[in-house]
Amino acid sequence: MKKIILGLMVCSIVLSSFAFSEDFLGAPVPKGKVSLQTDSRLEMTTPLTHDEIVKYYKEALKEHKDIKFRNWKDSTYIEDDGRLKWHSITITKNETPTSVIIAKDNWTWIIGTLVLRYIAVFIVLMVLLLGMSLSGKIISYLVQKADKAKQKTAT
Repeated sequence: MKKIILGLMVCSIVLSSFAFSEDFLGAPVPKGKVSLQTDSRLEMTTPLTHDEIVKYYKEALKEHKDIKFRNWKDSTYIEDDGRLKWHSITITKNETPTSVIIAKDNWTWIIGTLVLRYIAVFIVLMVLLLGMSLSGKIISYLVQKADKAKQKTAT
């Protein structure tokens, strides 16, 4: 009976620690001070270094296959290209304390990216059309010039 009670106490402590683990939109949140939290954005500072935070996120997100880590000059940008509720985590470099920003995936970003790609396809097609038209005119001019030269030498 004592073992059962002890086992239940250990289980309750372990399970409660999982219940109180911090996350925002499913993204893990390191220990720190939250400066702004809305439904779509979390901004916080943490005393941990940039490298410690990146290591924390690499470990916490290792099971997700659609996560990309982008190392920029002034920050590290973690992006989810999958179906998670959050879109990006930005970790600043060379700041004390380190700033962490978690942003929610939103339709504005999704539609904006699709519209930009749609427009870009037509711009590429227009540039190709102009290039082909220009090269066609140049080639036609050179062929006509060569024909005139042949006619002059033939007569």
